[in-house]
Amino acid sequence: GCFANAGIGARGGRFETLGTEDWHRVLRVNLDGAFFTLRAAARHMLEQGDGGVLVGTASVAAIEGAARNQHYAATKGGLISMMRALAVEYARHGIRAHSILPGWIATDMTARGQADPAFQEMVSKRVPMRRWGEPADFGGIAIYLMSAASRYHTGDTLVIDGGYTLF
Repeated sequence: GCFANAGIGARGGRFETLGTEDWHRVLRVNLDGAFFTLRAAARHMLEQGDGGVLVGTASVAAIEGAARNQHYAATKGGLISMMRALAVEYARHGIRAHSILPGWIATDMTARGQADPAFQEMVSKRVPMRRWGEPADFGGIAIYLMSAASRYHTGDTLVIDGGYTLF
């Protein structure tokens, strides 16, 4: 299996002032990086002939309005579409493909928000589980996706956000 999990955010500003270089930098890392990683993995899986699993880490920003963060949201929405297309194209080869959409997860990328007490409180109030996610919260889904328990499961968009998008 292969998890394409790299990504960057960018300090968002008003859409009409978003710089072209900022737009392209986020696209290069989040979408091009996933493309090159997943393409190499798919080639390897096809050569091996034993199937496999391709997973792209998107974001709930892809399915919610991400004001002042359109470049990030666009890359994550594009990743979801790419994973769905891969699921259809490679199913006959035993290769499954999924997107995982994290919500607010305590990582280096979200450290600035976590350090801001007002932002921390705003996010926590909106998460029904009343906490930020931790990287360890993804272990169970990774095990499931890589196991035979998910052998008839492909093309899904799995939201892991403590209920954030429900509230």
